[in-house]
Amino acid sequence: MKMISVVSSCFNEEGNLRAFYDRILAVFAQLPGYTYEIILADNCSTDHSRDILRALAAKDTQFKVIMNANNFGHIRSPFNAMLQASGDAVVLMCSDLQEPPEMILEFVKQWEAGYQVVCGVKPKSRENPAMFKLRRFYYWLLASCSETPQIQNFTGFGLYDRKVITAVKKFNEPYPYFRGLVSEIGFKRIEVPFTQAARKHGKTKNNFLTLYDMAMTGFVNHTKLPLRLASFFGFLLAFLSLLVAGGYFVYKLLYWQTFNLGLAPIVIGLFFFASVQLIFIGVIGEYIGAIWTQVKNKPLVIEDERINFDE
Repeated sequence: MKMISVVSSCFNEEGNLRAFYDRILAVFAQLPGYTYEIILADNCSTDHSRDILRALAAKDTQFKVIMNANNFGHIRSPFNAMLQASGDAVVLMCSDLQEPPEMILEFVKQWEAGYQVVCGVKPKSRENPAMFKLRRFYYWLLASCSETPQIQNFTGFGLYDRKVITAVKKFNEPYPYFRGLVSEIGFKRIEVPFTQAARKHGKTKNNFLTLYDMAMTGFVNHTKLPLRLASFFGFLLAFLSLLVAGGYFVYKLLYWQTFNLGLAPIVIGLFFFASVQLIFIGVIGEYIGAIWTQVKNKPLVIEDERINFDE
């Protein structure tokens, strides 16, 4: 029998964990030809999530838990859990139930049809409309700039064949942008649309800083365009400066007695060029930060405890 690994992570999701587990079991009740394992990494929750995870693991040995020693973030923790999966295929999803577990049925069907990557894409969502449009704009912008074609409206929710997981391990990414890796690795792929559900319990752990971190990680890992824009803007602004200087020189020659330069153009120009320089110093800093992360070569997470894993 083929095994399907369902991998997720959580941080303070006590209101969703039991429903998450029950809905996954209901799915596999409709897949009698498959065995399953559920791997859930807890990012050092401060509510009753760990108690719930221990209770679920005690009654089901196929429910495996990784207790992180600290909160290692929404990128590293699920990626580390995914690398521990032993199934013939791995389903990666969130534990907040905004990505419906029932989609696993369609994912497995497409996998058996020969697709090694089955991506759940969300053309519609019941989240905040403004946030959803902002996300769609980001996906479009990254796809437009990326050196490899990116999947629109894709967060990583999907099914991945064992070959794909093996390929992911070869990249040895300490801080991966997984949805970009999926596009870069390749393999036969299909996109399955779904409507993202609204969160019923708890609140999102994302804020401006975490969303910015994810967005910049995508750009830094999959395009050099921001760095090249710095050069393009430098040449363009230098050319414009020469034109303005030439114009002022000619105007001064023609109206020597009446034309005064004044301080306003100088001050405005100074602040404008300083702002442009700071923006692109920040862009360069993002790339240097990515290099720094690679050079440090830290482990993805530090685990405090494992439950139901074969030692």
